[in-house]
Amino acid sequence: MAILPTRAIEPPVRADQERIADMLRQIAEIGADPTAGISRVGFSKDERDAHELVGGWLRNLGLAISVDPIGNTMAVRRGAAENKPAIAFGSHLDSVVHGGKFDGIVGVVAMVEVMTLLAEGRAATEHPLKGMIFACEEGARFGEPCIGSKAIAGMLTEADLTRIRDAEGITLEQAMSGIGLNPLQLADVRWNRDDLAAFLEVHIEQGRILEGESRPIGLVDVVSGSTRLRMTVAGRAGHTGGTPMQHRADALAAAAEITLAVEALANGPTYRGTRATVGVLDVYPNRITTIPGRVDMRLDVRDFDSDRLRRAAREIADRARIIADRRGVAIDAEVIADTSPVVLSMWLRQALSQVCGELGIDWRFMPSGAGHDAQIMASIAPAAIIFVPSKDGASHVPEEWTSVADIAKGADVLYQAILRIDDVLAAS
Repeated sequence: MAILPTRAIEPPVRADQERIADMLRQIAEIGADPTAGISRVGFSKDERDAHELVGGWLRNLGLAISVDPIGNTMAVRRGAAENKPAIAFGSHLDSVVHGGKFDGIVGVVAMVEVMTLLAEGRAATEHPLKGMIFACEEGARFGEPCIGSKAIAGMLTEADLTRIRDAEGITLEQAMSGIGLNPLQLADVRWNRDDLAAFLEVHIEQGRILEGESRPIGLVDVVSGSTRLRMTVAGRAGHTGGTPMQHRADALAAAAEITLAVEALANGPTYRGTRATVGVLDVYPNRITTIPGRVDMRLDVRDFDSDRLRRAAREIADRARIIADRRGVAIDAEVIADTSPVVLSMWLRQALSQVCGELGIDWRFMPSGAGHDAQIMASIAPAAIIFVPSKDGASHVPEEWTSVADIAKGADVLYQAILRIDDVLAAS
């Protein structure tokens, strides 16, 4: 789709940094933990409280607010032509355990700021605009990421509601129902392709490229896929003093060797570009005087190449079985989540790059190693991601930090891009 001449960016509309900082502060108070981080996990009261807080801000702008049956919050701004599909933008408010104050939140705050700027300037758009706050984007609790956006895109099934469980065995259905949502109405959550014209998301980079190059904006061209595995290594518990070394079936020793095999595979020449991580090792009975009898492992495999991603996951499971057989322990491996890599819309990237140039903001194209809701929304409409820098590349930790000035630049680009995209679509 060609990018056409559009309304000029003069005088420039700029995001309010003080307003952005205040929104970040208020959201960070919900789910704050003793580590100075945030523990606002998906489908928790804290996540719902954050949705209600931000929903209130959007309601005060005169927007129509709704919450779908699984907890996605939506704010609609009417367009001149109500029969046209919406241009949507936003992100998520849930966090990992002991996470940071910016992952996801930056995209939501940028969305609210853009809606505020539009209201202040009484800017008209042909298409309706939809501000999105997705439920349970982080896969930290259930292993499955982007649950809210997957429901919208039709990627979440009724069977998933009982199949997917957290570490305590709580199913998605139970978690949703426990906070007043209605997962049995999942079919009502799904959007049709003609409901959406485009989706945009502002997000922190979660890497060091932009900071290292002193660039305030990255425009994502491809988003990595992710395959997640759960493995259970079953050995034989015993007394650490009474059991000779040659008579042991140590589940943790086997899990440790599997962990090193995972690292070796990702470092090898066959899978160059693959990233593989063992992020969870739950050891039972977890006592200093008892040989570990069972270890529950969770692995995350990521790649920009779909075939290589799935091949790496299969080979990891095969190598784990070989190690388990040699060590005399049993192993069970299953895929708990699988998301394909996605190439994002070229014409949206072109529009965003033109906006950056007109605003005098330095930018670059770049990949995203992390997954995002935009990756899922790309299955039903053109999608784009605007990255802002992360200090030291830190993410999913309390040290996560992005300057308010950079967030404001991301909001500036988003604001102008929404108007540009509206014009382009209206003229096409």
